[in-house]
Amino acid sequence: MEGEKLKRRKVLVSKMNAKIPEFLIEMLEKQYGEEMTTAILQGYQVKRRTTFRVNTLKAKIEEIIEILEQNNIEYETVEWSKEAFILKKATENEIRNLEIYKQGKIYLQSLSSMLPPIILQPKEEKDILDMAAAPGGKTTQIASITNNRANITACEMNKIRAERLKYNLEKQAAKAYVMVQDARKIDNFFSFDQILLDAPCSGSGTINIQNNDQDNKIAKNFTIKLIQKSVETQTALLKKAINLLKVGEEMVYSTCSILAEENEEILQKIRKQIEIVPINLRGMEKLPLLPTKIKGTLCILPNEQYEGFFVAKIKKVS
Repeated sequence: MEGEKLKRRKVLVSKMNAKIPEFLIEMLEKQYGEEMTTAILQGYQVKRRTTFRVNTLKAKIEEIIEILEQNNIEYETVEWSKEAFILKKATENEIRNLEIYKQGKIYLQSLSSMLPPIILQPKEEKDILDMAAAPGGKTTQIASITNNRANITACEMNKIRAERLKYNLEKQAAKAYVMVQDARKIDNFFSFDQILLDAPCSGSGTINIQNNDQDNKIAKNFTIKLIQKSVETQTALLKKAINLLKVGEEMVYSTCSILAEENEEILQKIRKQIEIVPINLRGMEKLPLLPTKIKGTLCILPNEQYEGFFVAKIKKVS
């Protein structure tokens, strides 16, 4: 049996080596071991299902279900969010042709990226900062969760991406102030009750090689230099976030990477200032999880439904 497993794994790795950098496979094996790395590589290969979130600022869940059924679109739901839908066969292009999409009643978004705002548990009447907000999926989700009653600041340094963010906010009827600035340079005069830092990363969790052999751009451009640059940016952003967060309050740090260098090791750099708030999400036992080096944090295994993703909830203690 062990011989068969090893043989299948060697075939899988040899098929993917031309597309997945060998150094990445080595990093994954060092962190997760051979068996878990094989599962990750399999997740890189499968075609991901189309997923979306209902925008409750504009629509009721029952209304969206009715439209899906009228159009014979088969779907599944998840235990951890009533607003999240997984489509069995429909593509993103098919969904974009629906009026509910054009009217901003739904938002195409990966399941994994819906988790950080839910885990943040944003509150009405609070000052909330989304530090790397474009294109706006998580910002609009925060606005939806808080019924547009939170004071949301959405930060985006790139002017073109900031315009895309503003477009999505308007389309989703979500209220937020867009700050066109590098979040690392926000004046420490500001302070926030809650912060979401979905940090720029290498994208090691989002690699997706389709069966048609078209390489994912992330896999093509994946380099050690990219990881190093991401680590520098993540460290600076998280240190700034802690400066801006009020003492005793909580924030979420997340990336679409599954590498400890961009996740747990970044958190260790501010460990004296924070406490890890264990993530306790309804239905999280159904999530495809990878082991993490810090208890209470969450790392998602990439598969047919989910992108690889890391989420940590932290409390500022000093």
